[in-house]
Amino acid sequence: MPLGSKRPAGITALIAVLLLGSVGTGGEEVCDSPLVSSLPPSSFRSSTQLSSSHGPVFAKVNRREGAGGWSPLVSDRYQWLEVDLGRRTQITTVATQGRYGSSDWLTAYLLMFSDTGHNWRQHRQEDSLGAFPGNSNADSVVQYKLEQPVIARYLRLIPLDWNPTGRIGLRLEIFGCRYTSDVASFDGSSSLIYRLSVRPSWAAMETISLKFKTLKNSGTLLHAEGQRDHSLNLVLEKGKLLLYHQQGVSSSSGGQLLVSLGSLLDDQHWHLVKVERLNTHLNLTVDKNTQQVHVPAELSHWHAHTLSLAAVQSHGLQKPILPNKNFHGCLENLLYRDLSLIDLAKQKSPQVTMVGNVTFSCAEPVSVAVTFTNPHSFLQLPGPTSWSSGVVSVTLQFRTWNKAGLLLTFDLLQQDSTMFLYLSEARLRLQISKAGRVSLELSTGSGLNDGQWHSVELNFRQDHLSITVDKDEGATAQTSIPLPLTSDSQLFFGGCPTQKSSQECSNPFKVFQGCMRLLTLDDQRVDLIKVQQRMLGDYSHLQIDMCGIIDRCSPSHCEHGGRCMQSWSTFHCNCSNSGYRGATCHSSTYEQSCEAYKHKGNTSGHYYIDVDGSGPIKPQLIYCNMTEDQTWMVIQHNNTELTRLQPSPERNQHFVYFDYLSEEAQLAAIIGQSEHCEQELSYHCRKSRLLNTLEGAPFSWWVGGLGPGQVQTYWGGALPGSQQCACGLQDNCVDTSHYCNCDADFDRWTDDSGLLTHKENLPVRSLVLGDIQRPGSEAAYRVGPIRCHGDKNFWNAAFFDKETSYLHFPTFHGELNADISFLFKTTSSSGVFLENLGIKDFIRIELSSSTAVVFSFDVGNGPLEVRVETSLPLNDNRWHSVRAERNVKEASLRVDNLPAATQEAPADGLIHLQLNSQLFIGGTASRQKGFLGCIRSLQLNGVTLDLEERAKITPGVRPGCPGHCSSYGVLCQNQGHCVEKDNGFSCDCGQSAFTGAFCHKEVSASFKSTTSITYILKEPYEQSRNSSGLPSSIYSDITLRGENISLSFRTSQSPALLLYVSSFYREYLVLLINKHDELELRYKSHSSRDVELLSSRVVNPADGRLHTVTIRRLADTVSVQIDQNAREDFNLTSDVEFNSIKSLILGRVQESDGLDAELAGLASLGFTGCLSGVRFNSISPLKAALLHPDSPVFVTGPLVQSSCGSSSPANPYAAETTHTLSDQPGSVDPGQPLVNTIRSDSALIGGVIAVVIFVSVATLAVMARFICSRKGTYRNQEVKTAQPEDVHEFPFSSQADSPGAPSENQKEYFI
Repeated sequence: MPLGSKRPAGITALIAVLLLGSVGTGGEEVCDSPLVSSLPPSSFRSSTQLSSSHGPVFAKVNRREGAGGWSPLVSDRYQWLEVDLGRRTQITTVATQGRYGSSDWLTAYLLMFSDTGHNWRQHRQEDSLGAFPGNSNADSVVQYKLEQPVIARYLRLIPLDWNPTGRIGLRLEIFGCRYTSDVASFDGSSSLIYRLSVRPSWAAMETISLKFKTLKNSGTLLHAEGQRDHSLNLVLEKGKLLLYHQQGVSSSSGGQLLVSLGSLLDDQHWHLVKVERLNTHLNLTVDKNTQQVHVPAELSHWHAHTLSLAAVQSHGLQKPILPNKNFHGCLENLLYRDLSLIDLAKQKSPQVTMVGNVTFSCAEPVSVAVTFTNPHSFLQLPGPTSWSSGVVSVTLQFRTWNKAGLLLTFDLLQQDSTMFLYLSEARLRLQISKAGRVSLELSTGSGLNDGQWHSVELNFRQDHLSITVDKDEGATAQTSIPLPLTSDSQLFFGGCPTQKSSQECSNPFKVFQGCMRLLTLDDQRVDLIKVQQRMLGDYSHLQIDMCGIIDRCSPSHCEHGGRCMQSWSTFHCNCSNSGYRGATCHSSTYEQSCEAYKHKGNTSGHYYIDVDGSGPIKPQLIYCNMTEDQTWMVIQHNNTELTRLQPSPERNQHFVYFDYLSEEAQLAAIIGQSEHCEQELSYHCRKSRLLNTLEGAPFSWWVGGLGPGQVQTYWGGALPGSQQCACGLQDNCVDTSHYCNCDADFDRWTDDSGLLTHKENLPVRSLVLGDIQRPGSEAAYRVGPIRCHGDKNFWNAAFFDKETSYLHFPTFHGELNADISFLFKTTSSSGVFLENLGIKDFIRIELSSSTAVVFSFDVGNGPLEVRVETSLPLNDNRWHSVRAERNVKEASLRVDNLPAATQEAPADGLIHLQLNSQLFIGGTASRQKGFLGCIRSLQLNGVTLDLEERAKITPGVRPGCPGHCSSYGVLCQNQGHCVEKDNGFSCDCGQSAFTGAFCHKEVSASFKSTTSITYILKEPYEQSRNSSGLPSSIYSDITLRGENISLSFRTSQSPALLLYVSSFYREYLVLLINKHDELELRYKSHSSRDVELLSSRVVNPADGRLHTVTIRRLADTVSVQIDQNAREDFNLTSDVEFNSIKSLILGRVQESDGLDAELAGLASLGFTGCLSGVRFNSISPLKAALLHPDSPVFVTGPLVQSSCGSSSPANPYAAETTHTLSDQPGSVDPGQPLVNTIRSDSALIGGVIAVVIFVSVATLAVMARFICSRKGTYRNQEVKTAQPEDVHEFPFSSQADSPGAPSENQKEYFI
């Protein structure tokens, strides 16, 4: 085809494209038409112009008329270019270009929009950024597409930066489309009433949407009245939108607040409101923010029959939420079920009634405000000529978030003094000072930093000075003082010029940051537009004809109930009593499990547990039982006691419901993250059947599991679905024809008890007991607390053995708040722990050197990094913790327990972290700088990543990571030995005189003069040969040339024998308090006829206080240390050796053969007091006597285990309290347990425990008279109380397994 024949076809195609391009899919208009190119010259205005050829009319993209664009007379940030589009228009895109053929172009600018040419509103991007990127040359066109279209008539562009080698130069284009709407204006006494059809069809979803604008901060927008006198009320109160629910004629209390949203909505700008009811919940949307709330059940099928707009027009049965405060302003596009109610009013529909003066256009009053943006802002005005008459009047309105700031100052020239009107502590104060001395001070008002408009009046007439705040609603302060003024005075608002001119201005207070409007001097309104045009007064750093206040707390960035507080330029979060910390209350103060507390060295006690860290689940108080083998989390409910049931012929079944102290989400998280959970389920019975037969319907059942739970018909110790008890599974029921003991239906007490261990069936929610109505039937049940151990999240680990290996997970979503925590150990000096990339954004944590961890990221403001340097190397193959957090306020990084490093976020920068790649753990996408070592317990925003499962299928990565004693072994105290486990460690206390999870609990006992503990080290040859059942000696034929002895004691007895070690050769070692009240050590060996006597210089050890003694001997060198006193060294005269050691005795010595008369007499007196932590080399005789009855130990006389070895013994009967989040002292380390805590409903349990202990002690006391006569009996059997085989009394104790009960209650043994 010839070239010329293509042109008509091409033109036709172009026209078709243009025509089709204006219509979107479904016939919707595509809103991208150019709007500036066809505008007349009168549509363009500017602050100034360099010349007539540089005027604003030439500022059209790709045009070369005049000088090729607009340039102002002076290039500074006070210049602007304004475009009038002729009517309200939908604007979608703004394009800029430099001035043609020049070096003049903008590099950054602000956009302002307005409907009236006044009251401008700055357009901000999604992240509240105000600046938009401009050009890099004079020719290219740079377009910026607005994230949300703007509806406005006027656009104003304000240059921020420009080419440094040129000046401001601009050509402009705006893209958008026509905008149409239905508008109604209300004057505060008018309204619209819309009555729906008599029988409106119910809809699962109902929507009401509208736009409004107003200058009044309070008023009723919408009142929706429905059946059964239920109504919804949408009201504006102090600039916030509130939705209330009212019911019935008794709603005089003002109704129930459902939701509150928005702020500063009285700014005379359009705001979008949408209310959506979706059966069980309701969404309220204000502009870009949506909040969801569950509606009362009575509103789930509710529908409105009458809508009142701008006022409450009901039947008078309900009190209005805001009495006498109707809406004053404009409404636009009011839609109910997609029906335009304003359009119906225009058409005079019979369903719509107009009350008062309703007009269908928006009458907007002109109100010019001025914004004091920074510490250099000020407004200077000349004093009016009327001041010479002695009458002064100044009025203004202001709004601010700051508690302090100067509002107005001027000099009193005739008095050589200065007047200051200022804010201090959110109160209005007036001060007159001369030469730095205050001659007058007034104050009034309070809470004036709430962001609301407040009016101020300063009046002086006939020696009467007064200041007034908020007229009738506020307060007034006044005084009588002469106030001579002249028109020569200059008034300074907000602050003073930085460069002082001839008109002096000094400001001893803070500058004002906020908005002012309606300034009047002697009842004459100040024309702020003239000020802007430099025709009146002077100013600096002001935004005129707009109020640029921003509510940084709406919506609040403070999480977890943190309270947002703000000033003009920033906000901060008050996290007090929330259980969270950080700049936005994001990170939990508490650990996520008892396991985590244990590995910080904490012992048993009540702790706050936050199972999901920074997630939505609240912290909860849980008892952590740190045993030597496991770490248990114990969750109580409202009845863990053994509860007896009496026969009741009136009812066939007994129902029991259990309320747990933890919420549903907490329970689910704890059970889910634990390796093992169990709950005791017991049934004690006499003629009360439980499950009956395997085939028949059960008499009793229970409901268990999360949520509503499921019915279960098996009992504790059996398998799910088996309809059996533990004895049926073990085939040892009292009647082999049944599967439960109670089903035998015997007329004597028996029981079916056991543990429920299938986590999916826990917790027990309710219990139904059926066979309790027959005469003679008796029963009791107990459902214990839930006990869980093993934190799967805490030990979830992976080992990376290749630099090129990594684990990958889905993209991390932490747009506004991101916290990352993990533990690592390595021998490598560098490597990337974690990386996630976006198009430009990224987040990365790495070990940059053996002593540095770096947290780096970019959210669009440029890369930032937070670095922590350590003094000790981190590649020591020990576990180290890392916690990084990034939020809108700051980024922080903490390594181990070192101080956190922080990096503040830019004041008005981008805040959203936008990532799109996979999350890489242990390496990067480039397979470079990979990490070698272990990573454990990796959590992102409280969610644990399952490293082990992913490692199972990933080459170069192995699941799990052994070797914990190198990091946690230091927690094992008092000669405890760290034992490695697959998931963690334990402390072996076998060689320690202490017990507990960390071998930290002292083993103490109270001795009386007749108490004696004899630990047999070696039996005589004949006895050991003839009594093979007795334990053999570990010291057979061993010669001791040294000892390590340690013990603690508390006594007032002097003299007193503390420790006696004997041998078959009449050798001995004695530790005692002599008659001179000195601690004394005596050695008697076979090789020496004389006794070696060593006395300490520490005086008065028998003072009733706790003392700790450590003795070490090697050959003839002995060292003794008492408490924190200096160590005392002694030398023996000979090298002492002990051969064939026989026994070690605490307390009274029964056989004194080989002792001199003095020592024998002392040995017979025994010891009265407390002994604790007794250790002789590797032997712990006191611990063996109290806790290991199978040891070769004899006990005679009363021996009472107690906590007397504590340096500050607590009263076990003292009242106990549970600490709450609100009453925790702020200085308490969250890692410390909350001691002396117990559930309030455990008081009854404690009483029952006391009764049981009393009965047990009484029984043992009776037996003691018989047993004490047998001195040579080993304490290797437990004393048991005989029970008759068939008694009708209640034969079991109701002692509950309450962790809150003191664990150190005294126990007596009489042997």
